[in-house]
Order: sequence, then structure tokens, then C-alpha cells
Amino acid sequence: MTDSSVAAMRAAAPDTPVRARIWDLPTRVFHWTLSVAVIGLIGTGLGGVMEWHFRLGYVVLALLLFRLLWGFVGGRWSRFASFFYGPGSVVAYLRGRAHPDHMIGHTPLGALSVFAVLAVLALQVATGLVADDEISAAGPLTRFVSGDLVSLATGWHKAQGKTIVIALVSLHVLAVLFYVLIKRHRLVRPMVSGDKLIRPAGSQVAPSRDDAASRGLALVLFAVCAGVAYWVASLRI
Repeated sequence: MTDSSVAAMRAAAPDTPVRARIWDLPTRVFHWTLSVAVIGLIGTGLGGVMEWHFRLGYVVLALLLFRLLWGFVGGRWSRFASFFYGPGSVVAYLRGRAHPDHMIGHTPLGALSVFAVLAVLALQVATGLVADDEISAAGPLTRFVSGDLVSLATGWHKAQGKTIVIALVSLHVLAVLFYVLIKRHRLVRPMVSGDKLIRPAGSQVAPSRDDAASRGLALVLFAVCAGVAYWVASLRI
């Protein structure tokens, strides 16, 4: 968002909704790419297409590493600090006393969902890297850990981990449908365009930075993360 658009937002009538950049392009690309990759992981895992399962796993690894970094240097509303809520904020939101900022980026419940998904996917990727089905599929890091750890990781990855990932994905889709169809909140369009209509305009919402420099930084960071994922993949015998 340019300085002139910010000035226009501040000058607008208090009850007039104003369009503001909330989700920067790197965050949007991350979101949709991760969604496709996770669906692909579930499908290839259930279908036994293990080579593609591994490839998609490395993609998710690179994406998670990128999101970890972007959570500190990304756009205003993509940073972890903007949606790291304490218990009091969660309780206030559930009681209908949400802070205005809670309705701009991630809500307190949405933030919990984000952190849960990232944590579970990180654990699933980590266990996949050291899992071994003793038939044809072994993770690239299995030879660096003990047999007991390999057995534990394999069992989790194929059973509890897979079930939790499917459950979280299903819950996420149902939550989006609930907010879109029942509460009439626009969640999908902003994650496509990056912009949200903010009301009231007088709140002077600080938009996320989403210029060529920030996008270039994101590209460099992802290249580094992809390089790390490629190196991990190269360790597979």
C-alpha cells in the first residue's frame, strides 16, 4: 500500500470500509502451495505412491522453514507477533469482546489453528525423515538415529500423525465454511487478493508491507530453505 492510499484511508469517513493490504504475496503463495502439498501428501500416503510422497514432503519441509523465517521478517499481519495471543485474549474473543485487531489478521482461534497446523506438520515431516517401512521407503536421516527412534517415528508417522493431519485439515476446511457461510466473514478472497475491507476506517490499520523489496527478500529466503530441503533429500540412499 502506498503512502497516498494510507492517507486516503485516514481521511475517509469513520464508517466507510477501506481496502487495506493484510496478506502479503509471499504469505498467500505459501498458504496455497502448502494446502496443495498437504493434500498431495495425504493422497500419495494413502495411495502408496511413495516417491511422490517423499518429494512433496521435501516441498513441505522447505515451506515450513520459510514460514518460520517469514514469521519474523514478513508483512505486519504475517508476523507471529501479530497473532501470538495470550489466554486472556482467547477468552475475551470467545465471550464476544474481541479487540478490533482480532478481526483484521488471524483471530485468536484462527491463530491457535495456524500454530497447531504448523506444529503437527513439522512433527510429521520430522518423523517422515527418519521413518522406515522396511520394504521400500526409508527417510534420508534414518541412518543417523537409533533403531528404536526409527521404529517410534515410523509408527507415529503412519498412524497417529497421519490421522491428526487429516483431522486438522478437515477441521480447517469446516471452520472456513462456517465463517464464510454462517458468520458471513470473507476469508478466502483476502487470501487470494491480499486485501481486506476494514471497518471503521478511523482505526488507521497498519497495512502489511508488500513491495518489490519484501517480495525479493521472500524469494531469497525460500531459495535458502529449498536448498536446505534439497540437501536433506540428497542424504537419502
